[in-house]
Amino acid sequence: MERTANPTFLGYVREGSVLHEELGWLVHGLEYLVVAIDIVGCLILLLGAARFVIGFLRAEVAREAKARVRGVNAERVELGRYILAGLELLIVSDIVHTALSLAMADLVFLGLLVIIRSLISFFLDRELEQVKKELME
Repeated sequence: MERTANPTFLGYVREGSVLHEELGWLVHGLEYLVVAIDIVGCLILLLGAARFVIGFLRAEVAREAKARVRGVNAERVELGRYILAGLELLIVSDIVHTALSLAMADLVFLGLLVIIRSLISFFLDRELEQVKKELME
């Protein structure tokens, strides 16, 4: 089977890969798996958002101000857990997608996504630790 060159990012040329030429069915199946992982990650985010709204409303109807603050903070911690879980799944799908891709632009895009999502995760985790300390007081 003849290999053809595939032009990609900034004039970089990569030869056709064995994975894509000989195991195209596997690549196709893995692409569906990546989409499924994306959907599950989004569903986790949406589930966390729905639970947060319900918990937030429940906390807001509390009569005592201190109970409201504690309730809202507890819901923020739970929402943060859902966000972190959803982001981790989205990062997994991006890594698999990039591994299947032959484009250098996808690698650059993955690097930027991982940096952005890692920063979000880092700062969210720090905020959650602070809120957890406030809940323990």
